[in-house]
Amino acid sequence: MKKIYHLGNCTTCQAIIKETGIDVLQKKQGNKLLMQDIKFEKITPAQLDEMKKMAGSYEALFSRRAIKYKELGLKDKKLEEKDYRNFILEEYTFLKRPVVILDDKIFIGNDKKNVEALKKALS
Repeated sequence: MKKIYHLGNCTTCQAIIKETGIDVLQKKQGNKLLMQDIKFEKITPAQLDEMKKMAGSYEALFSRRAIKYKELGLKDKKLEEKDYRNFILEEYTFLKRPVVILDDKIFIGNDKKNVEALKKALS
């Protein structure tokens, strides 16, 4: 399976999609590369559990950059795996974006090393 979980209005997601060539790949492959805008098509518990299985933890999928992270005072709380899962399912902004799944590999977030690894995997 090839899938990308992203936010359509996120400039960082858009830049990564363009930089890695996912936009071109999606046009060539059509429905073989699924793109899910998580703002309009919520992540299901099953999808999140599958991502967790590949990533190793829900914490690896959790974004501490989300505005609500500070608003809810989460930096001052000790969160457990079930908390990370619940927050991601409740509020799409808690998912570190983009998340790209290429068969048995997962690429999470926008750090340079991750984007380079994604580019390499796509080429």
